[in-house]
Amino acid sequence: MLEYAVQAGEVKRLEILDSEGRVVSPDAVPELSDAQLKELMRRMVFTRIWDQRAVSLGRQGRLGFYAPVSGQEATMIGSEFALNKDDFILPGYRDIPQIVWHGLPMYQAFLYSRGHQHGGQIPQDVHVLMPQIIIGAQIVQAAGVAMGFKKRGEKRVVITYTGDGGSSQGDFYEGLNFAGVFDLPVIFVVQNNGYAISTPRERQTKAATIAQKAVAAGIPGIQVDGMDVLAVYKAVKEAAERARNGEGSMLIETVSYRFGPHSLSGDDPTRYRSKEEPTEWEKRDPLVRFRNYLQSKGLWTDEEETAVIEEAKQAVKDAIQQADRTDKMTIPGLLDTMYETTPPILEEQKQWFAAGEEK
Repeated sequence: MLEYAVQAGEVKRLEILDSEGRVVSPDAVPELSDAQLKELMRRMVFTRIWDQRAVSLGRQGRLGFYAPVSGQEATMIGSEFALNKDDFILPGYRDIPQIVWHGLPMYQAFLYSRGHQHGGQIPQDVHVLMPQIIIGAQIVQAAGVAMGFKKRGEKRVVITYTGDGGSSQGDFYEGLNFAGVFDLPVIFVVQNNGYAISTPRERQTKAATIAQKAVAAGIPGIQVDGMDVLAVYKAVKEAAERARNGEGSMLIETVSYRFGPHSLSGDDPTRYRSKEEPTEWEKRDPLVRFRNYLQSKGLWTDEEETAVIEEAKQAVKDAIQQADRTDKMTIPGLLDTMYETTPPILEEQKQWFAAGEEK
């Protein structure tokens, strides 16, 4: 029997705060002002409340497809916070918080959930694509966007997200390989939340970590505590700086947990999780951990958190009302959205549909 040339190595996980909010890696603490630290907390609290409201709206039939995010706020908020506003985000379907905090109006995110075309009409100054439904397809697209930035000599970074299930897709390997070959300024984030719908991570890969899959692509890989917002910020900030300096791509695996179901499309996590599992992960809640850290520094109060909760409730209420007021889609309107100059045959169809709608 031949000896293996390469053995699975241990990948050390970056963690800055423990589950109690105590600093365990002093040398790794990022340089953030008090105001920036408080803004990270504000965004995580806001996103948790927004998520709870969105789940309720979905169950009322007022949204379409929705994938809950509670438990993953540290990865989502920390990673976007480490970017510049002209950096480009290619999200998966769970990654709505990143693109909203990057500038997409919340009401358009709600319209996207409903399948309304205006949900995808991204403002010119917002550098995101709409969430990709096809698992892993955004990985290849991100490499393409990054290639465009490199060819134009722009110091911009691309970041894309998928889950542990997405790391099993062919597009995942193709995107990493292409980015590695051409030293592209792209950050690949795998949010390892333990399950791809009901399939546990151990049924996705026999690799000890997802981070070490970067080795085959010739790019650095790092595993991060995905429920530690400082660790996520630190990893993405340094990856972005490398990319801007022409040092190529990086794969970041963030180990986290989704507290709720995979989506509101009939998934019941109690069928594939033990009763004890969620309780154990809730002890590592990213909001509790970071709240403890800020309070130890005298930077966060119950009054401030209550104010953010009320702000989020009002923002969601306003956004859903704005979505409700948006004109309903029409087939002629959809065709106008798709084409700068509508082909003659479709112009005929537009007129036919318009005549039918008038009757």
